[in-house]
Amino acid sequence: MRRDEGCAAFGNVFTEVAENSAHGTVVARLPPGGGGVGGPGLQLCLEGADAAWFYLDGSSVRLNASNGRSLDREELESPVLMVALICAEDGSAPVEYRVIVQVLNENDNRPHFRGDPILTHNVSELVAVHSVVFSTQAEDADGDTLMYVIDGASPDARFFRIDLPNSGRVVLARPLDFESRQSLEVVVTAVEMNTKERFNASRRVRVRVQDGDDQYPQFLPCAPPPAPHLCLSPTYTANITQGELPGAPLRFSPASIHAEDGDAELRAPITYSLLPGEGGGND
Repeated sequence: MRRDEGCAAFGNVFTEVAENSAHGTVVARLPPGGGGVGGPGLQLCLEGADAAWFYLDGSSVRLNASNGRSLDREELESPVLMVALICAEDGSAPVEYRVIVQVLNENDNRPHFRGDPILTHNVSELVAVHSVVFSTQAEDADGDTLMYVIDGASPDARFFRIDLPNSGRVVLARPLDFESRQSLEVVVTAVEMNTKERFNASRRVRVRVQDGDDQYPQFLPCAPPPAPHLCLSPTYTANITQGELPGAPLRFSPASIHAEDGDAELRAPITYSLLPGEGGGND
């Protein structure tokens, strides 16, 4: 027998197959000089932990994806499958070769965000503009690079931006004001960058604006303000009869002297004091 016939005709095989390929897909073709399976005095078989993925059909190695079992690259322990090709001839010791198959990735998974579909973040109204206020990350089982964008149709998209598209870090674009808005909503979308399908996933984020200490105390009742969130303190007046010491607290108009913290959620305690003014002293 010549050296190019029988088991000597075979060798290690390096090949590849796309994930999700159909059952019976040809993975590799063996040298015809080997005589094929069932050749005179020649027996071939596949062995090893990954051998169940393949079967021999004449001089071809085919994919075994029967019984609803698909070749899913993401579910394999390794994207490279290795099988022993055992060749035996009458009167000779078996010879072992390797069939090494690389499973090629397909874009068969969409990106997704873990956890609840709606994410909630608490952000103080005192956070500086251009600061990162929250981060959100999506996953792609195919390992595709993701780009994050703010959905411009979001109700409050103008308050946020993303400076580094691959980071998922969302930056505050304009000041927050608890006194005017206590809740904001924005949609962040993760998009595949390097695929033709450009699969994407979105997450809705609710930002609860927390009150910060940015308002002065206000004497009540307020006069009609000239601008929103401003309070014109009233002028308190009381009548005193000269030479008499009132035996009860003075009655002021338009109401008793009272002030409240301008930050409605904080309601910090208020202390009062009298400052000497014109005409003050020990007279």
